[in-house]
Amino acid sequence: MIAEAGGGVLLYLLQEGRGIGLANKMRAYKLQDDGFDTVEANHRLGFDDDERLLTDGGEILREMGFKQARLLTNNPKKLDALTEAGIDVVERVPLITEATPENEQYLRVKAVKSGHLLPT
Repeated sequence: MIAEAGGGVLLYLLQEGRGIGLANKMRAYKLQDDGFDTVEANHRLGFDDDERLLTDGGEILREMGFKQARLLTNNPKKLDALTEAGIDVVERVPLITEATPENEQYLRVKAVKSGHLLPT
């Protein structure tokens, strides 16, 4: 997608498991296997829905000299974080994720509990 758009930046921040770390994410997966959704699992472990420091991405882009971005995300908190960092988000490009029997409930939870903007 980046190449098709004529170039850009892929910014990966090492914040495994929405910022709770890999070991805790594994604990959260166990809770999900026991019937809790992804948000409930994080809460049962004592964490917020998402512990990532989303403003870091905007600050990095700003330091690299970017003033605006087309952002590939379904997470409105990432839009807010870039805006807070002084980056003008000129377009949000949705991540197209096909619902399957295996991920349908997960996607619903992301939309309902986390406010994700999922394509319909």
